[in-house]
Amino acid sequence: MGVRGGLLAALIMFGAPMAATVAAGVASSSAFAQTADSIQVEGNRRVEVSTIRSYFKPGPDGRLDQGHIDDGLKALIETGLFQDVRISQAGGRIVVTVVENPVIGRVAFEGNKKVKDEQLTSEIQSKPRGTLSRPVVQSDAQRIADIYRHSGRYDVTVVPEIIEQPNNRVDLVFTITEGSKTGINAIQFEGNRAYSSYRLKDQIKTRESNLLSFLGGSDVYDPDRIEADRDLIRRFYLKHGYADVQVVAALTEYDPQAKGFMVTFKIEEGQQYRVGSVDYQSSIPSLDGRALARFSRVNVGSIYNAESLEKSVEEMQIEASRRGFAFAVVHPRGDRNFEAHTVAIIFAIDEGPRTYIERINVRGNTRTRDYVIRREFDLAEGDAYNRALVDRAERRLKNLDFFKSVKITTEPGSAGDRVILNVDLEEKSTGDFSVSGGYSTTDGPLAEVSISERNLLGRGLYGKAAVTYGQFARGVSLSFVEPYLLDYRIGLGLDAYYREQLPNSFISYGTKTIGFSPRIGLALREDLSLQLRYSIYDQKITLPSTLDDCNMPTDAAGNFIPNGLPFNPSPAWVQAFGAGKAAANGATDLSGVGLWCYSTGQASLPVRKELAAGATLTSAVGYSLTYNVLDNNKNPTDGLIVDFRQDFAGVGGDVTYLKSAMDAKFYTPLVADIIGLVHLQGGILTQVGDNQIRMLDHFQMGPNLVRGFAPNGIGPRDINPFGTQDALGGTKYWGASLELQYPFWFLPKEIGLKGALYADAGGLYDYVGPTNWAFTGEVNTPGCIPPTNVKGLPTAPGTCLGLQFDPQNVVRTSVGIGMIWASPFGPLRFDYAVPITKGPHDVVQQFKFGGGTTF
Repeated sequence: MGVRGGLLAALIMFGAPMAATVAAGVASSSAFAQTADSIQVEGNRRVEVSTIRSYFKPGPDGRLDQGHIDDGLKALIETGLFQDVRISQAGGRIVVTVVENPVIGRVAFEGNKKVKDEQLTSEIQSKPRGTLSRPVVQSDAQRIADIYRHSGRYDVTVVPEIIEQPNNRVDLVFTITEGSKTGINAIQFEGNRAYSSYRLKDQIKTRESNLLSFLGGSDVYDPDRIEADRDLIRRFYLKHGYADVQVVAALTEYDPQAKGFMVTFKIEEGQQYRVGSVDYQSSIPSLDGRALARFSRVNVGSIYNAESLEKSVEEMQIEASRRGFAFAVVHPRGDRNFEAHTVAIIFAIDEGPRTYIERINVRGNTRTRDYVIRREFDLAEGDAYNRALVDRAERRLKNLDFFKSVKITTEPGSAGDRVILNVDLEEKSTGDFSVSGGYSTTDGPLAEVSISERNLLGRGLYGKAAVTYGQFARGVSLSFVEPYLLDYRIGLGLDAYYREQLPNSFISYGTKTIGFSPRIGLALREDLSLQLRYSIYDQKITLPSTLDDCNMPTDAAGNFIPNGLPFNPSPAWVQAFGAGKAAANGATDLSGVGLWCYSTGQASLPVRKELAAGATLTSAVGYSLTYNVLDNNKNPTDGLIVDFRQDFAGVGGDVTYLKSAMDAKFYTPLVADIIGLVHLQGGILTQVGDNQIRMLDHFQMGPNLVRGFAPNGIGPRDINPFGTQDALGGTKYWGASLELQYPFWFLPKEIGLKGALYADAGGLYDYVGPTNWAFTGEVNTPGCIPPTNVKGLPTAPGTCLGLQFDPQNVVRTSVGIGMIWASPFGPLRFDYAVPITKGPHDVVQQFKFGGGTTF
């Protein structure tokens, strides 16, 4: 910042009291028996005389007495316009002498690197062209320091300086020494017996400092976040039956040598309670309390859960409103039995006050349209006031992720039975531009560039465009979501995509797919959702020419070696008709002919048949039904999620089938922070009509079913020895996994590492795709053998006419260990699994790694 000139006024003067004196000799009230217009004003430059006189309010007789003068003096001082106000008497007149505060020419900041000028300017009260007030400047300096402390910089110092300029103007400069970030060196818990400190650290937002803390900000000391953590701990205990829990204190101690804080949460757990009984009592004559029992989530014998109790109250109150009892209020009451450690729950339904919503004020939404906010309310102006519906609306607005903060408050309306709802919002950025990178043993290195907007045009729409480029996978996708179709709580999604899968070590062929898929989603309940979809896509196989030539072998000069046959024999043909066996069958001796059809490494018959068929159009309708009661979707430790989906192809297009699949995961906490996971999955592909199911439509399984196997590594497979031995897939699969996830107790919680032990079992069966080539008349398709060509021709699978494959109807099992890392670079997982049982032609891959990040 430039060189300053003028007088430097130290802020130490701010503490001096403003002089406001009344000259000697004006003690008696009779001396001031004058009108306000007779007051003489001196020293004013910008403030009008009439404005100063207006602060002296006379009595009913129009005259001023001592009390009026004192009140006027105080009022002038409180304006903040003056450094000094003096009242004296001269020539029988009241003289008010003022010294005006200077005008601020500019406000500047020096030394701020971590916080921008714009943010600081918006937070302070001193503004350019405003009046300088020393108390306000002091307050501004404190406010700037608070901003830095909330971002974890407790060593900050802020020194305001006033630089005088001509014409009673000043420049205000805040010199800031930011200091370094003050982190959390340690988080401790006292009094926790039921849950370990490791488990409780999962429930709070604050984290301990570590080597990767610079990638986040949760390790920075924030007193507001610490206070919020107290409530999170309390709610966690209440959810698990500890109805008497108290988080009595969150103590913070600063270590100047380590330059960090130690935070200690003191907890009084109390006893764990179960639900002893549940009763419903209604004081409303026409409303039977037991009619609302099915909306209760509280069951006798279960562990007391305050969260379930709150949701029960909300749903029962909303149901009562739907039944016409708009003012019904549900009050839960819990009577503890301290000896039996049970709680008797009573839901009391009473008639509440008859209050109506007069108006809903939405404030703070500069970008988001009003209707986007109002549609999250299940009530409108003029409706009966229902606190449960208001709480639900507030929760929905927070879940939109459009706002930094959402707060709904009430104030009295124009009448006693009217209430005004004020919705105060603070918007945040909703657009994302990301460059993502990842690597997996299946797809190799992969990168994605995407741009997305969660609140498109301020209308609550979602849009995303992404480009993916990797070693074996590439593509482009466009997505659009309208969450309120035709103003109903039904989401409409549109997806268009192009995907290209290249040949790799697991498959010999590539695929190109271009498609479009509209979908509709709706919540049937809070824990149950339904998605309806339609998909249309064009798909074709790509194959290197060397895997589809199937020509006769050539000599050194490149000439084909004739074999006297109109086709190229397979291993089974040579075995059947070579070396003496041919003569017995009246055929040519083919000893030494070689496996011409396979010796150059041909792709499997179904793959070449898909290639010959060209692009195939699939048109399918489907649905998914999802039941989700997980405690945390990102890092679940308790609960169940079940997904059932079906797709029917045949609404036009070239293929027909019915594909059904189910996936279920159950999490439960065991002991010592160990989480148990049971994973079940299964699927069936059913042929519809006369159209044969393509190989590409079969289920392909590998480590997604049983870890320890390669992608497409299990199930029916082409076993011709000189071909590519492609996996063919199956029409039925099942899988079951048991997994224990456990923390590394010797590592800091903040690193985010945990281990896994697991056992998998599963199977993939029943390939029903192409097994032979068709031919017409006397024209032979490569590899096709007319049945009358040679006496005794074997037409079973294994000839060039048919496919030789191993159905592999065995159960695959494996055991393994894994490491899961919730890293700042994104979720990463490493697995090492050893197959216990496998098919003779399965492909094993014991190590698997996958993960990615956004930066």
